[in-house]
Amino acid sequence: MTRNTNFIALLDQNPKIERVEAFVVDINGAPRGKWLHRDKALSLVTKGLPMPYSVYALDIWGADVEEAGLAFGTGDPDGVCWPIDATAALIPWAEKPTAQLMLSMKDASGEPYFADPRVILGGVVKRLELLGYTAVVATELEFYLTDRKLSAGDDVPPGAGQVLSIDALNEHQVVINAIMDACHMQNVPADTVLRENGPGQYEVNVVHCADACAAADHATLLKRIVKGCARQHGMEATFMAKPYGDQSGSGMHVHCSLLDQDGKPVFADDTGAPTKALFYGVGGLLATMPDMMLLFAPHANSYRRFRKNSHAPVSAGWGMDDRSAAVRVITGKPTETRIEQRVSGADCNPYLAVAGILAGVLHGITEKIEPCAALDPADCGTAGLPLPLEWGQAIDRFAASKTVEALFGASVRNMIVACKRQDYDGMLGRVSDVDYRTYFSAV
Repeated sequence: MTRNTNFIALLDQNPKIERVEAFVVDINGAPRGKWLHRDKALSLVTKGLPMPYSVYALDIWGADVEEAGLAFGTGDPDGVCWPIDATAALIPWAEKPTAQLMLSMKDASGEPYFADPRVILGGVVKRLELLGYTAVVATELEFYLTDRKLSAGDDVPPGAGQVLSIDALNEHQVVINAIMDACHMQNVPADTVLRENGPGQYEVNVVHCADACAAADHATLLKRIVKGCARQHGMEATFMAKPYGDQSGSGMHVHCSLLDQDGKPVFADDTGAPTKALFYGVGGLLATMPDMMLLFAPHANSYRRFRKNSHAPVSAGWGMDDRSAAVRVITGKPTETRIEQRVSGADCNPYLAVAGILAGVLHGITEKIEPCAALDPADCGTAGLPLPLEWGQAIDRFAASKTVEALFGASVRNMIVACKRQDYDGMLGRVSDVDYRTYFSAV
């Protein structure tokens, strides 16, 4: 057996580990996998872990999606999942000594499985590499901490309007400390935590990484860490895009830049001036954003976040250091010049959102797409190409997009559409309490 992996070293150094959580990430960003006894888990590095191909194409309730074509009518066969070795780490919130290991799937021929979100992102990364580019990516994730699970009619807790308050950070300092300690333990390079504007709303920033797949791993693991630490301390955490109707939504802001084959910045010259490549990247992001909205806002609740004057832009425009724009260009030293995409919700799948952003940048550079004029900040994010702000419209636009097909392939596009249409139909079949309160006696 090969024993020169981080995972094997972790088990060797921690003989009390009893269990390993081994998991992939489905189309909704949810972890799916198995608990393995320590002895069984040792075989992961030599044999992998069989799981059905259909594990990726599940609706938001965890049911198989027939139209995705990965389960029904196929015999629901297995692929083999292999360790992402850098993700091997201890789980501090588990009751028993437990380790975790993220996995990625290969098909029967040994090729990366097309439906794996990490593989989808990896495909975009490879296309950039063929042009001599390395993507540098960082994420900022917002979330709410609450004393209980949110339910309809819950009162909004006090404490709104405390953005960047140092005193307000003390409100949940025990949980925040646990989150940052767990990030360190799990090699998630989180370096900043701040209080956001909503009641009990926080943001954790993760250090940039010259490996887009690893950056998406970090965002995915951060979500697990926040939820696990919150539960450990008797609380709940949510990455819903809009958990409170009249409070700030939660986003996942993505910062990205490119390096050339010599490791030099592509988006700025030696003086720090923005290059044509940066503006082509912005142009590509803006041109593809309406078609790719489903990757950035994948759920029904996602669309409650987009409101004027909410820092959740309703159109595809850009600006220089303008937080109200969909795309914010940040300049400084050559290594600091970058693009920030501010549309994605915290509820997105990080792999798919980053894939959509990098694919847009790639499209802009290869097609030399000039962006529109920079927006006037007074427009508050409303100028530029209109974005689809209704879930069904976003699904239909993604489904019909030749650009999406060209960038990701028809199989990926159709699978995502099938999953989201099942979600959409399922939501239509669920009558909310708001419907009853509004219409039961009034009509």
